[in-house]
Amino acid sequence: MVKKEIKKGAAHDEHNELLENPEAIAESLGKGEAFLKKNSRAVGGIIIVGILVIAGILYFQFNNANKDKKAQGEMFQAVYYFEQDSLDYALNGDGVNDGFLKILDEYSGTNSANLANFYAGSIYLTQGEYQKAVDYLEDFSADDFFVQAKAYALLGDAYVELGQNSEAISAFEKAASYKENKFFTPIYLNKLAIAYEAAGQIEKAIDTYGTIENEYPESYEFTLARKHKARLEGLASK
Repeated sequence: MVKKEIKKGAAHDEHNELLENPEAIAESLGKGEAFLKKNSRAVGGIIIVGILVIAGILYFQFNNANKDKKAQGEMFQAVYYFEQDSLDYALNGDGVNDGFLKILDEYSGTNSANLANFYAGSIYLTQGEYQKAVDYLEDFSADDFFVQAKAYALLGDAYVELGQNSEAISAFEKAASYKENKFFTPIYLNKLAIAYEAAGQIEKAIDTYGTIENEYPESYEFTLARKHKARLEGLASK
């Protein structure tokens, strides 16, 4: 116990000496200065690399923001064509204004290009080009509860058309569980139940219809869910 107190006292005295003794402070600073002189090139190199990295990040963010702003302007006409069901113009442009495919090529990495993936995938699904629809929809991601869930559902629809039931089920499960709400969740649950039945997973289909029946009684899908649940329960009991 005595030895520990001695060591502690010695360390305390040494600390006080460093603070109170100008010569000790000068010696400590001198060691630091000598280290910097000896390793000036290495230290300078590290600082320069750090500055370049920060400058590169700032430039990328600034350049990307400018690209995205320009892309938003380019997308205006394509979105208008999409809403008017002029899908070929929306996808490929009209000869003056760019379509979603050109925007994806020229403004990759921007938020606008990401959204163009959603539009392009939706158009290809409508046109019956299901694999292309899958390719573009899989490249889309967003935090918006409506658009992201809708993208999962469209992806599920494309997989259904391709006869890939397990992938369709996975996509519909994501759509139904993504930020659940009374407006769209029952729609996606209904698609999921149909996919389960198509895959021969009758009990899961029954459970999914039961979720609509129990949790979304005010939805349009409620009556359909009760009807198909009763039908499947009858099949399962045979």
